[in-house]
Amino acid sequence: MIFSVVAFSCVSTRSLTIDIPVRTPGELPESVQSLTLVTQAVDEKYTNLESDSLQKLFFEKRFRLDTVLYDFQMADTTLKALGELLFESGRYDYVIPEDRFLPAPKTSFLATELSWDVVEELCEVFETDAVLSLDHLKTRVITGYDNETFFDPFQGGFNSAATATMKIQYDALFRVYDPAERKVLRREFITDTLYWEDADVSARNLFRRFTPVKQALTETGIVIALELTDKMAIRWRPERRQYFIRGNARLREANELAAAGDWRGAIAGWQAVVEDSGSKTLRSKAMLNIALGYEILGDVGSAISWALESYNTMYRPLTYEYLEILKRRQNELKNRE
Repeated sequence: MIFSVVAFSCVSTRSLTIDIPVRTPGELPESVQSLTLVTQAVDEKYTNLESDSLQKLFFEKRFRLDTVLYDFQMADTTLKALGELLFESGRYDYVIPEDRFLPAPKTSFLATELSWDVVEELCEVFETDAVLSLDHLKTRVITGYDNETFFDPFQGGFNSAATATMKIQYDALFRVYDPAERKVLRREFITDTLYWEDADVSARNLFRRFTPVKQALTETGIVIALELTDKMAIRWRPERRQYFIRGNARLREANELAAAGDWRGAIAGWQAVVEDSGSKTLRSKAMLNIALGYEILGDVGSAISWALESYNTMYRPLTYEYLEILKRRQNELKNRE
């Protein structure tokens, strides 16, 4: 179903915005509707220091440090954010087990693939179609601190400023395991760098607001989840539609159902107008509204049929434009098959 939000009303029509699902190249097959999210990236190197304790380690180095950090909270945040984002896309259900940290293999730099016995057991226990595993995660944190001198034209002299920089380079490897076919459906390696930078005349004031390292790691986990979701999940493209609001009492009642989100009820009301009204003008309006109702319910074929009925009953530029939109949508759906 396409969700809609009423935008504004004009004299004889109401305009609304609908979200059109757009498939992504990395979307999983239709047979995969639910995922168990786990990780085998977390091993004995991972720690879960409190934010103040981690920050103190960097301050002891005068915030000039280049190190690889393995943060337990970041790995867990990545999984939790990923599950929520995939679910919110409207494409996948997910389960994150309590025992989501699987034993980390010792045999290679990048984690070996999960055994199919483990994959099948996870999917059976949690009743999901596939396993999405974070199989490798590495974060390198590089921080810098300096004092810079600059000329202040308003005071007519030189002042100093404390500057801080931080960048986190991250690598993450995800695999999607399909137990039915015993096949790895996706391998996604995500790598990038995030930057933070700020300055202040006072180092104390600077670090009061500068993003703590722990928070930056958490934000990095969320960014990784966003990147993978963008590759795997449906995107939504907003488009504007219009339907008729002026007519007899029955048409207006059906419009109220549509405004409340009851599109099936609205379609039934508009169909009653088509069957009972002797006015071509009113019938053609109701037919166009029915077409929109079917499009929102995801039945583009029925939407085209009703839009054609409206067009043949009474020509309107709005009806012609809507038919062109529906034909484009139908072609998009055919190209995805």
